[in-house]
Amino acid sequence: MIFAVVGPSGAGKDTLLAGAVQADPRLHWARRVVTRTSQAGHEPFDGVDEAAFARRLAAGEFALHWQAHNLSYAIPHAELAPSRAGRPVIFNGSRQAIGAALAALPGLRVIRICAPSRVLAERLAARGRESREEIEARLVRAAYDLPEGLDVVDVVNDATPAEGIARLLAALQPARV
Repeated sequence: MIFAVVGPSGAGKDTLLAGAVQADPRLHWARRVVTRTSQAGHEPFDGVDEAAFARRLAAGEFALHWQAHNLSYAIPHAELAPSRAGRPVIFNGSRQAIGAALAALPGLRVIRICAPSRVLAERLAARGRESREEIEARLVRAAYDLPEGLDVVDVVNDATPAEGIARLLAALQPARV
C-alpha cells in the first residue's frame, strides 16, 4: 500500500513520518528528489539542481512529479518498489498534486496532517527560515481542501510529537484505510 501524507507547512509531516518509520521498521519512507540543497529541511531527500531534475524526468525515472514553492519535487519509481514486496510506502506529498498522484498510483491512500493555525505559526517561526510576512502568507495558503470525493484520513497534530506519531500509525492501519 502507498500513502501520500499531505498538509500545510508546519503541520509536522516530517516529524510524524520520521517517528512512524522509527516505530515501525516495515514502513518505507520514500525519498523525494527536490531541487534544493540536501542540507535544507529535515526529511531524507535527494537534492538536485534543475538541470539534473530535468534529465531524470526526461529519462522516465519519476513515478510522480510536481512543482510547489518554486521548487520541483518527484518520487522515483525505485522508491515505490517496496510496496510490491508488501511493505507500506509513505511519502510527503503535495495537496496540489493529489489528482496526478491518484492517476499515477492506483490505490493510493491519502493522509492529511493538520494543526490549528496558531500551532502552524509557532512551528514555522521556530524554524527561523521565513519572515513574519512569509509565515502569514503560508498560513493563508494552508487550506485543507482536497479533490471532491477523495477518501482522506485526517491526523490532527496538535499535541506532543509522540501523540502525533501514534495518531499517524493508527491512520496507517489497514482497518482505517
